[in-house]
Amino acid sequence: MAKKTLFITGASSGIGAATARAAHKAGWNIGLFSRSEDKLNALANELGDGALVLPGDATKFKDQVAALQHLRDSFGQVDAAYANAGTGLDTPGTEKGDPAEWHDMIHINIMGLLYTAKAAIPHLKPQKGHIVMTGSAAGRVHIPGSIYGASKWFVHGYGGNLAEEMKDWGGRCTVVAPGMVNTAFFDEAKPDKLQPEDVAEAVVFALNADPRNTVREVFLTPTG
Repeated sequence: MAKKTLFITGASSGIGAATARAAHKAGWNIGLFSRSEDKLNALANELGDGALVLPGDATKFKDQVAALQHLRDSFGQVDAAYANAGTGLDTPGTEKGDPAEWHDMIHINIMGLLYTAKAAIPHLKPQKGHIVMTGSAAGRVHIPGSIYGASKWFVHGYGGNLAEEMKDWGGRCTVVAPGMVNTAFFDEAKPDKLQPEDVAEAVVFALNADPRNTVREVFLTPTG
């Protein structure tokens, strides 16, 4: 039986890199997609066989299409895609917010995710494959003026809608929604919060669930 293959956006650091390590350890081939080719090369060297570097920009549909085709050509199939690339804002809120920042964030957090889904589905359908998305606790509550949180509300809403669409051909869709995670997303370390490995563990759990079981959402919160 051929090894399964996972495509990951935002794979160069944080949750994406941790998921690449966890999925590779669980026996998956990994397609590492990000703009940071040097970091991807270092991660691929660490993982060894079964890791493919796919440099590209998540906000460019053609980059994701080309990367997924290269991954398919290299490993013979694509069984899952993890739409993980995302960013936050330096100037939160509506009144004081920066529309240029909103534009860039929406293109990554929303359009980049939509591009992953659209580019991946032609490869996933023959495998009855799986799409995973990084949501957020911020997409489950109302935070004063949070444009970032609203972008994650989109992820949660779209993830449910896409799951319904994918049911037509036996596919599955999961939103993994963490609370605060100790990544470079924050200026200061958060050692008492969730770690990227916690989120990676949830992604692999959803991917490895029995095909009869669609894990629609995994919601993670720091215990403290």
